[in-house]
Amino acid sequence: MLQTDLSVYHPTIYMSFKQIAFGPTKTHKTLHADGSIRLRLEQPLGSYPEKLTEKLVYWAQTKPAQTFLARRNTAGEWVEYTYEKTLAVVKSIAQYLLNQQLGPDDTLVILSENSLEHALLALAAVHVGIPYSPISSPYSLISKDLGRLQHCLKAMTPKVIFAQDSQVYDRALSLAKSLFPDAIIITVNNDDKHTSFDKVLATKPTEAVEQAFVRVTADSVAKVLFTSGSTGLPKGVINTHRMWCANLQQITQVFPFMTTASPVLIDWLPWNHTFGGNHNLGLALYNGGTLYIDDGKPTPSGIETTVQNLREISPTVYFNVPKGFEMLIPYFERDPDLRKTFFARLNMLFYAGASLAQPIWNRLEELAVETIGERIPIITGLGCTESGPSAMFANWGGSFSGLLGVPVAGMDVKLVPDGDKLEARYKAPNVTPGYWRNTEATQNAFDEEGYYKTGDAVRFRCEDDPDQGLLFDGRIAEDFKLSTGTWVNVGILKAKIISAGAPIVQDVVIAGLDRAHVGILLFLNADACRRLANLSPNLPDKEVFQHPAINDFVDALLIILNKTAKGTSDRIERAIIALEAPSIDLGEITDKGSLNQRAILKHRAELLNQLYNLSEELCVKSQK
Repeated sequence: MLQTDLSVYHPTIYMSFKQIAFGPTKTHKTLHADGSIRLRLEQPLGSYPEKLTEKLVYWAQTKPAQTFLARRNTAGEWVEYTYEKTLAVVKSIAQYLLNQQLGPDDTLVILSENSLEHALLALAAVHVGIPYSPISSPYSLISKDLGRLQHCLKAMTPKVIFAQDSQVYDRALSLAKSLFPDAIIITVNNDDKHTSFDKVLATKPTEAVEQAFVRVTADSVAKVLFTSGSTGLPKGVINTHRMWCANLQQITQVFPFMTTASPVLIDWLPWNHTFGGNHNLGLALYNGGTLYIDDGKPTPSGIETTVQNLREISPTVYFNVPKGFEMLIPYFERDPDLRKTFFARLNMLFYAGASLAQPIWNRLEELAVETIGERIPIITGLGCTESGPSAMFANWGGSFSGLLGVPVAGMDVKLVPDGDKLEARYKAPNVTPGYWRNTEATQNAFDEEGYYKTGDAVRFRCEDDPDQGLLFDGRIAEDFKLSTGTWVNVGILKAKIISAGAPIVQDVVIAGLDRAHVGILLFLNADACRRLANLSPNLPDKEVFQHPAINDFVDALLIILNKTAKGTSDRIERAIIALEAPSIDLGEITDKGSLNQRAILKHRAELLNQLYNLSEELCVKSQK
């Protein structure tokens, strides 16, 4: 059913929230002569380790039998690694790496999806100060030309390369071997061409591991995470130990309940991205928690795996992207037992990566009330790969989509006027020192005072009360002017369309630069469309998207959106449905599934022309 109410009101608004401990939100705001505004949380940043694996050593000593990592094997059974076992294996792998003469000037690259071996190898590299980089699996498995993989490999010049399965990653490994013929390639499945992971595990650690660990400092590079490349080829963001550890302490101060009851996570988010790799995996380790690796994904083929895992594991905190929450809702609605397991000990739902449509948010709260009689806080914030990732959070019940919250402890936020907007800039111990082997990009990323320029626009929810938090106001670079000179706020308009069109509308690209009016390219949820139109699950997506019922839905959506339009900046004259899925080779989509507006507008010029030709025809007809 098409949503007609775009407000945050819903029937559960008067229901209480589950009582959990959140950090303070008292914020200090100052105005400066240059027109900028500075924000800082009054709570100071607490102490944190110099290096991340100090936490692994600590938990291995204090609760050695506690499960840290777990993943299902091919038989469907959970294989678990305790903290004690994890540390022992990490030391063996670290010794192997040291035996290959790797040090802080060498690198290790991981090509594979999340796995136990991936985690153990990464922790071993971090433990002894060897920079590593987990590279997006789609660059190896989905890309046709492997162009982005080649770019990342050349940037890293790896001495060791790991792939989970040599057959699955055969193309990627062939490319890596051609670029770096002397590199050691490690795979889990035994074959004659590569080093077996079992051989690595059989290495006996020596005092050299402890000596290398001692040499690691807060400024040592822990990892390099590549951006999605929204403005060109991916850039390697340097993540130091200081940056990672400081941010985990900041996040823990935002959610202090994690220190009293160690978190239990079931998570699929990819470790090549800062949300999954720094935030989620990091929080489990930092707080002595347990991370169950979910091999599912928010896709038609992967969601069943996630649901099966959630039938068995009751998380204390659940992280996902908006698309993931949207795909879970139908399963929760028709399976009370699944809901009971999911909400049994859940303290918080957390989303990032894109805006969560308010109807999806409302339904999650309703399901919680139906199941446990109270609302579960839904939390988000703002951050980026360069801030490791977290910069601010709306850490209170009663938030809503688009509310970003207040800065984390120790974070200085500078709000700089840019036209009629405010750009958020960061300075803190969790901010990157720069980009890997890219001096020019590093220099361009920071202002004259050393603040990282995010490009994110924000505004105050209440000018006189900064404790109420900041609201997302789009991306500075995405906003554009119509030919009339009117500015279009892409972020705000996009969130409005997705909320009104949920669950049919999965994402949207806003067009209209130098045009007379706004047009939109819609990317639809094929399964939701099939349900709406009562179509066979075997019908190809292209045919589904062109069904009359879907066209009628889009027509009705435009009518509803335009009822609340205040002018040409948010009035949508025409929508067109994208029949082709976004391309990873063209940089149109990230591995989290979010769209790159700039790349789509560039590479879909023909569709854009079609959109405006159709729109102009309509305008001509309406004038006759």
